[in-house]
Amino acid sequence: MKRSVWAWLRMLAGVGILVMLLWHLGTGAFLDGLRRIDAGTLLAALAIGLLTTVCSAWRWCLVARGLGLRLPLGRAVADYYRALFLNAALPGGVLGDVHRAVRHGRNAGDLGRGVSAVVLERAAGQIVLLVAGAAVLLARPSPALARIGRLITAPGVTVLAAVGCALVLAAAGWLYWSRGASRTGRAVRAALTGARRGLLARGVWPGVALSSAVVLAGYLGMFLLAARVAGSTAPAAELVPLMVLALLAMALPLNIGGWGPREGVAAWSFGAAGLGAAQGLTTAVVYGVLALAASVPGAGVLVARWIAGLRAERPQIELEERVLAEHGAPQRRP
Repeated sequence: MKRSVWAWLRMLAGVGILVMLLWHLGTGAFLDGLRRIDAGTLLAALAIGLLTTVCSAWRWCLVARGLGLRLPLGRAVADYYRALFLNAALPGGVLGDVHRAVRHGRNAGDLGRGVSAVVLERAAGQIVLLVAGAAVLLARPSPALARIGRLITAPGVTVLAAVGCALVLAAAGWLYWSRGASRTGRAVRAALTGARRGLLARGVWPGVALSSAVVLAGYLGMFLLAARVAGSTAPAAELVPLMVLALLAMALPLNIGGWGPREGVAAWSFGAAGLGAAQGLTTAVVYGVLALAASVPGAGVLVARWIAGLRAERPQIELEERVLAEHGAPQRRP
């Protein structure tokens, strides 16, 4: 019941952000973005999506291998495409990842490690985004970032952040090293052990870091393409920090298939940088459409798997009908 309420609250938060943007900026930013997308832009999005999906699937394979699970790259790419399409098409933005985690875990005979592989793979991408994003935001000053910097560097916020980090680290250390057999302690120790094997092992982390960097570059390239389609002529060096902020906002669990915080942060950051809030909103809308287009091959994977399932069931049905006929029982009718 609590999970259902939380899911509805997340969706309502995403809807609320979009409604506020429409109220303040009008529908022109949305419609203008859609009108500017052409066939060449969609093909470019598909190409970028292919690169990022293959690299993400490779990262998943590396993490799964570190956890002792077998995952061929071809199947990983197909499952990742399907997950991306479900994430983009369904509310919440994570149902596709849940599906591929459960499917891989069941196929591998270990549901727990299958879920851990997906969680660690997604966490690796977010860690690289945070590290690279922090580096970009520190190296490239921007009016939008100046406001965030003043807030973060405020004495009260700094002290609270330091105390919070210290408490979290102390609690994690106590749970890990305590000899008690509490469920929380076991979960923390299992998570840290899985992270050490699935992400930090010598044969895993270089590939995970490389693939994550390529994926992040692909996301930024997609955003830059969206900005150019939306009509922005600002230099790429000026746009990259704003794009990083929008990508970080996408990690917030308050969206509808990825929509909501991304558009809000893009509108705010573009406006603060003097590029216009409407320009930022249009860029985010174009990015959302291009990301959905890049995941369309996942729909093909869904259809192909459905057809394959029907073909696999047909011989079994025919065998059952033949056995029933031999024993004089009435056959099933479609």
